[in-house]
Amino acid sequence: MLLYFKKYELNPQAEWVVFVHGAGGSSSIWYKQIRDFKEKFNVLLLDLRGHGKSKSFLQEYMQNNYTFKEIARDIIDVLDHNQIQSAHFVGISLASIIIRTLAEEEPQKVKSMTLGGAIIRLNIRSKILMTVGNWIKRFVPYMWLYTLFAWIIMPRNRHKQSRILFINEAKRLYQKEFLRWYQLTSEVNPLLRYFTEKDIKIPTLYIMGDEDYMFLPQVKNVVKKHTTSWLEILNDCGHVVNIDQSEEFNRISVNFIQKHS
Repeated sequence: MLLYFKKYELNPQAEWVVFVHGAGGSSSIWYKQIRDFKEKFNVLLLDLRGHGKSKSFLQEYMQNNYTFKEIARDIIDVLDHNQIQSAHFVGISLASIIIRTLAEEEPQKVKSMTLGGAIIRLNIRSKILMTVGNWIKRFVPYMWLYTLFAWIIMPRNRHKQSRILFINEAKRLYQKEFLRWYQLTSEVNPLLRYFTEKDIKIPTLYIMGDEDYMFLPQVKNVVKKHTTSWLEILNDCGHVVNIDQSEEFNRISVNFIQKHS
């Protein structure tokens, strides 16, 4: 069975852009991008396993835990089903790890990566947050934990729209599904260490908010090391850059994809 997906096809010659949401979200978080992108590209939206309209496939995924490779394989299956040989990938937050994993598995399918609010390495604060969450995740309703994370990562008034959107999206998850995704955090540190050290040589644009205090410093360090990576920092913007500064996000990412088409 395939993940839920939706296509906007401009023409057979147009480049494909695949949007990948983060944990707790769904393809609906790209509502501020669809209009601008579908005017220039073929667009593929999808809901990751257990999220959005892919919840109906839960019986297919009843193993105890997930891995990033399995999640990347879900996306590859959708590409193969639609006979998409290669595409530009746009992701937000945890999707940065999923897209990078996909690029490791099948690099020929990835023409470029645009990673918003990218998670590249966990700092002390985020490690503490994950550790505390790991202690209490089975004893409190998952929405309490997710709401706490949302407030810590997106604390300012101008982050309110992004914060509310992600909290409302997460309400659609099941408790067991949340726990499966949370278990992925055990994979994060080894993967991120490997990704940081290896320059994959695929054009990669990081779009970060200047107020994304948990993840921006680590991205700055990575861009200095990787020859095919670039960084754009958006002012007055938090973690969810495609919502907080959607017009700038669209302009910068569209230009980047066109440049590498």
